[in-house]
Amino acid sequence: MDTRKLAYFVQIVDSGSITKAAAVLHVAQPALSQQVSALETELKQRLLIRSKRGVEPTAAGHTLYRHAQTILRLVEQARIDVAASGAAPSGRVSIAIAPYSMASSLTPRIISEVGRRYPDIVLHLTEIYGGVLSDAIKNGRLDMALIYEPGPVRGVQFTTLIVEDLYLVVNSQRELPVAAATDNITLDEVAAVGLFLPEQNHTLRQVVQAAIESRGLELKLVGEVESVPALTRLLRTDLGATILPKTAADTLFHEEDFRVLRIVDPALQCRIALCTPDHEPLSEAASAVLLVLKEMLQEMLRSKYSPLPTAPFEAS
Repeated sequence: MDTRKLAYFVQIVDSGSITKAAAVLHVAQPALSQQVSALETELKQRLLIRSKRGVEPTAAGHTLYRHAQTILRLVEQARIDVAASGAAPSGRVSIAIAPYSMASSLTPRIISEVGRRYPDIVLHLTEIYGGVLSDAIKNGRLDMALIYEPGPVRGVQFTTLIVEDLYLVVNSQRELPVAAATDNITLDEVAAVGLFLPEQNHTLRQVVQAAIESRGLELKLVGEVESVPALTRLLRTDLGATILPKTAADTLFHEEDFRVLRIVDPALQCRIALCTPDHEPLSEAASAVLLVLKEMLQEMLRSKYSPLPTAPFEAS
């Protein structure tokens, strides 16, 4: 299959019009239509249908579009890697970090260490939530991520780094049940507290909501907040509470204005994991950053936390 035909097809789908795609590609419209016809003949499937809005891919067209993006990305990456062979790793590497996690505290060190070792690598760091993460990594918009582990997701692999108990974070002036005097609070008592949590596609929200509903109770959601500064302001004014792993709670809410209470009866837990694609190799630059990241995480886990019984970083 000719990669040029695939590139033409992808541009047509992106443009939504053969005429617009022809203008972008500087190819005559009849020639572009012939390339699509050749693809349809080769694959024995109709790939595009005309509509009032231009052209749209059929079900077969959607499938080809997805694979074509991967193929073209790999071809381009091969060109880059071959051209850069023997030179120091360079290029752009994108990392997503879950905002409500201990990993967010690593951001300055990641920038500093990668810059020291690989000055030609440009890091793109973003905070992102699990619901859109798997698609971003599968489509190549992200190279790797440190997030709450959501369970098996097709197209990506998770390496569990640490399992953490969850804690209720609340304004220190809030009146709570007597059990909270021991810095513990039961899940039933948590259910009576108005909570600020991420939206439904966030693993942390799913863990909390499922646990509360399994006891025949209803989640008392005050609002969905995905901004750490906004969450801090809301808790400081005592408009509600939130639930976080201990490390994130200690990092974000260490001031005297807040109390951090371990949830018990039952305890709730979440997993922090490293997420990478499982269907294609990382670029040379991304592989170099991944090694730096693994070293930093190992050092953090050795110095602060009990490591997991398995050796999570042996396989790349």
